[in-house]
Amino acid sequence: QVQLVESGGGLVQAGGSLRLSCAASGSIFSINTMGWYRQAPGKQRELVATITSGDSTNYADSVKGRFTISRDNAKNTVYLQMNSLKPEDTAVYYCNVRMRLRRTPWDVSDYWGQGTQVTVSS
Repeated sequence: QVQLVESGGGLVQAGGSLRLSCAASGSIFSINTMGWYRQAPGKQRELVATITSGDSTNYADSVKGRFTISRDNAKNTVYLQMNSLKPEDTAVYYCNVRMRLRRTPWDVSDYWGQGTQVTVSS
């Protein structure tokens, strides 16, 4: 059994900052890529940022220069530091972790967090 627990969402004014966290726990063999996605009302879920096990990062153009993704492998945790937030950043943010479980180490699968709401007021 694996759990992804997200935290850090909330309401912030435009120009403000928030830091999201997502901690993975359970019978984990190894973790590959970790990432954040978001879904605004009436829109499809979109990639925000990813970070590989080698710390290579990838960002959506809309967040480059404002958001920073990082990970703590000892804690199986991925973070998203969001600065200079804009109203268009309002969405439910989901973490995604690609990992192998101890009982099936040959199989790599994607796991999703429950989502955390980020609301940016103008």
